[in-house]
Amino acid sequence: MSTAQPVPHQPVPDLLPDDLRLLFVGINPGLWSAATGAHFARPGNRFWPALALAGITEHPVDCKEGMSEADRRHVEGRGVGITNFVSRASARADELSTQEIRDGAVRLQRFVAEHHPRVVAIVGLGAYRTGFRRPRARAGRQPELLAGAELWVLPNPSGLNAHETVASLAEAYGAAADAAGIERRPQRATR
Repeated sequence: MSTAQPVPHQPVPDLLPDDLRLLFVGINPGLWSAATGAHFARPGNRFWPALALAGITEHPVDCKEGMSEADRRHVEGRGVGITNFVSRASARADELSTQEIRDGAVRLQRFVAEHHPRVVAIVGLGAYRTGFRRPRARAGRQPELLAGAELWVLPNPSGLNAHETVASLAEAYGAAADAAGIERRPQRATR
């Protein structure tokens, strides 16, 4: 069990490899992530298991106590980065205002223009629709580019997104990884 205590306004640093191929964009950090300083850190979040099942990472990354330096090097070495629409942590993403998400979309466009990932994968259809004012957008590859990067909108790995499974997330995330040129080494499901 973690001894980390939630710190609601502690930013979680972006994960940015030198060779940024695939940039995952979360909505905002949860309180557990803010406490540990690691993305998708809450136990039960399906992000890291889905990346491992898809073969994007070569093993499951466990961030519930924070990200180890070895795991950080591994993820970055795979060409994977992570940022968020909004840096403010909250218990639930629905605590964010529409304006925060729209401001986050503007920030994301500048971020992508500065860091040049091959593929941007936003994990949250609702956040994408709100932030980019695309109310009818569907999940998957988008027809437009984002600051020159291929743009994908993928399912959110939160347990609140109950109709998704680790396997369905792995399939969606794997498609974006393929587009980014990441050589995948898929693993068998353990659950």
